Amino acid sequence: MSFPRERTDEQRDDLVEQVAREIQFRGLTAPAVHFLHASRPYRPLGSNAMLFFDPTLRGLFGGDVSSASAILADDIGIELLIDRLEEYDEDDTLDA
Repeated sequence: MSFPRERTDEQRDDLVEQVAREIQFRGLTAPAVHFLHASRPYRPLGSNAMLFFDPTLRGLFGGDVSSASAILADDIGIELLIDRLEEYDEDDTLDA
């Protein structure tokens, strides 16, 4: 049996960027940030929480939720995603 290897910081950053762009493309930046902030108390549940959020993620990302799941299972990844989404949100408001 083989265990998945740890992701490098560069791989994590790439996943964060991919997920953040998909969220922004769908116009869900603000709701996603609120969702991620609201989910903080549930982070210790880790992969078990992913079972709960799986239907939502499949609706957002289609059948391929591996990148979103990888980010949401990682506290650092979640914080990076929130930061990136907030940057996107600031960029959008500056253009208005």
